[in-house]
Amino acid sequence: MRWRRLILFFTFVCLSFWSQGLRAESAAKPPTGRIIKVLPLITDTNGAVATSPSLFDRDAYQAWLLEHTNEVSGIRFDVCWKAHHARGLMLKVRVELRGVNPSGLPTEATLEQTVTPKFFHHWISLTLAGREYKKLGTLAAWRATLWDGQQKISEQKSFLWSL
Repeated sequence: MRWRRLILFFTFVCLSFWSQGLRAESAAKPPTGRIIKVLPLITDTNGAVATSPSLFDRDAYQAWLLEHTNEVSGIRFDVCWKAHHARGLMLKVRVELRGVNPSGLPTEATLEQTVTPKFFHHWISLTLAGREYKKLGTLAAWRATLWDGQQKISEQKSFLWSL
């Protein structure tokens, strides 16, 4: 019984020193991170992107929605991101969209969400729906960025963004 208490005590002491070292290390280094993956998904009139949890069904339903545009009510961006040395900071994930309205004029929209970094990577969803989606028109390009205040930490963009 004493050995268990002793091991538990030393484990607690080591973990507390280790976490203090992590806090001091994260305060000294600037935050880093990256956008790992961005999934643009069309939503139907109910806000769904698939009819079942299957990835095959999701892809098939997305293709069906591309053909049946009257059933489309918006677009959702699922963004996977992670950050290092950012414990306690309030970061922002921003998705910028470029589109073409029915009259052929370029349009833009921005989606933004404040996030709090934890330990591993995270998924967030940003949705453009309703009147704003209709105003955007057909999506032509997108760019997802991770921000610490006014400093851009990471970026991922579609192929057509640079054009």
